[in-house]
Amino acid sequence: METTETIETASVDETFAFGRRLASRLRRGDCVGLIGDLGAGKTALTRGVAAGLGLTQANLVSSPTFVLVQEYPARVRVFHIDLYRMKHPELELPSLGLDEMLHEGIVLIEWADRAPNALPRRHWRVEIVATGQTSRRIEITPPV
Repeated sequence: METTETIETASVDETFAFGRRLASRLRRGDCVGLIGDLGAGKTALTRGVAAGLGLTQANLVSSPTFVLVQEYPARVRVFHIDLYRMKHPELELPSLGLDEMLHEGIVLIEWADRAPNALPRRHWRVEIVATGQTSRRIEITPPV
């Protein structure tokens, strides 16, 4: 049975802080599918997750739009994938080495809704919706 939680944040700092809290629930091998429009806060949340996992320079986290995958050295390695510019994400995601990344760390995938069938069967779903200039509604569905 899916249990979706809803969190409201009022600023980028609060979205970051929520990402830090979410990190405490993640384990090596977890995949987090991030969904939301441009500017919704997917990268801010990822920055918080990486900081929560021990990345000391969270400002290093940026959208991997042009390189597709960023890797961050934390207590558990963090892999940050962006599917936005992929022409065929369902086909391209597995070729990035997703299985190997999951074996070595935690994977966060922006624009995960572009490749739902390529995500691991068990994954976190995090949808971010802008509710104002800086406020966000974040819906989190843990893996079942």
